[in-house]
Amino acid sequence: MVARKITIEPVTRIEGHARVTIHLDDDGKVKESFFHVDEFRGAEKFCEGRPYWEMPQITQRICGICPVSHHLAAAKACDGVAGVEPPRPAKLLRELMHMGQVIQSHGMHFFHLAAPDLVLGFDADPAKRNVIGIIEANPTLALKAVNLRRYGQQIIERLGRKRVHPFFTVPGGVSTPLTSKNRDEIAAERETMVGITQEAIALAKGWIGDNQALVDNFASFPSGYMGLVDDEGTLQLYDGQIRVRDSEGKLLAQFQPQDYLTYVAEHVEPWSFLKFPFYRPLGFPQGAYRVGPLGRLNVVDRIGTPLAQEEFKQFKSIGGDKPVEPSLYYHYARLIEVLYACERVEELLDDPDIMSTDIRAYPGTKLVGHGVGVIEAPRGTLYHDYDTDENGLMTRVNLIVATGNNNWAMHTSSSLVAKAFVDGNKLTEGMLNRVEAAIRCYDPCLSCSTHAIGQMPLSVTLVAADGTILDHITR
Repeated sequence: MVARKITIEPVTRIEGHARVTIHLDDDGKVKESFFHVDEFRGAEKFCEGRPYWEMPQITQRICGICPVSHHLAAAKACDGVAGVEPPRPAKLLRELMHMGQVIQSHGMHFFHLAAPDLVLGFDADPAKRNVIGIIEANPTLALKAVNLRRYGQQIIERLGRKRVHPFFTVPGGVSTPLTSKNRDEIAAERETMVGITQEAIALAKGWIGDNQALVDNFASFPSGYMGLVDDEGTLQLYDGQIRVRDSEGKLLAQFQPQDYLTYVAEHVEPWSFLKFPFYRPLGFPQGAYRVGPLGRLNVVDRIGTPLAQEEFKQFKSIGGDKPVEPSLYYHYARLIEVLYACERVEELLDDPDIMSTDIRAYPGTKLVGHGVGVIEAPRGTLYHDYDTDENGLMTRVNLIVATGNNNWAMHTSSSLVAKAFVDGNKLTEGMLNRVEAAIRCYDPCLSCSTHAIGQMPLSVTLVAADGTILDHITR
């Protein structure tokens, strides 16, 4: 019997381009499956030679979905290059912008990208199983979803003058202080956004309860986990130490961001341009870990705001003494983080220092020439690592992007779901949608995460006006 292959291309409701190839055996059952990321950006290489202070603006152009995460991580790396410590008000303002990014990004994913599966069903008509279908099925919910994302985007805009690709951070701080008008406008809507988030949490928990058997067995597997914490093990999204736990919940390491290369390495497979980061002491694939909302909540001991902490207690009860493994719990964890971000906005706005005009420290005459900036992007731990010459021109850039950390997990999740749900003898669209849904749990942002060692394949076709193929070359 001729071997058969099913290709899902592209994977839908994610940022960027990916495909899944599912290989069937002679009986029509799934033998193996691969998650391919085919796009290539090469951001690190084209940053070489640029002045280091341009990096917060350059790197956020990697992506239109999570530019703020790159903007902030780059600024933190530039602080290190310049050897300067930003004033406390500048750190508060950076974190406030970050909370806006978390709210808008997580809110968009849950309501616009994940909710069509949860509200309408995995087997719903794909023509309806999208954000338009959500609007038709529950227009009130859809309006609240738009409102939540709008709130997060406006926090970014009020600080950085633009909702996408803002101009705000600079080496040593931020460019402009927070105005009283903007502070009051952000504060005025916070309670409304908490209410919307709590409704979304109730929706997610209700769906999980109604589909518990599916949730428990959908892309559930042991792995390591990674995220930022403070000295007491409290969830941190802007700054902190990097903590790694194993599949049993045992603490493997907790280290400073600048030491990341001692603990993190990257593996390359020939079928993807996206690398596979892993915990170096365990090797690959034993040291593969998960990041993002599920990864973070599996490594922290507590959350520092009251409402999110109460939800976190319920989340922790799912796994007992062990980490929560099923990938569909990413959606619940994601909303707990939105609740935390909304509460954290209030804490930041109530801090008297946030209205200070002491928002920038200037570098001296001599540069350190090296800096590492790490932040918890919505999708996970994000690393920016820069070296410069004595003139401040970039000589080396290393980015380990949040989504890249989850590459092995996305490959594993889609493979597990393919083997559990896909039957080549009676194939349905809903089966393949479940494979995509396994990837969507991680909310991948592939455009900013792809970079790999090696030569990209290149295919060029010359086509005449009438459609005739005149020539074709490949590399």
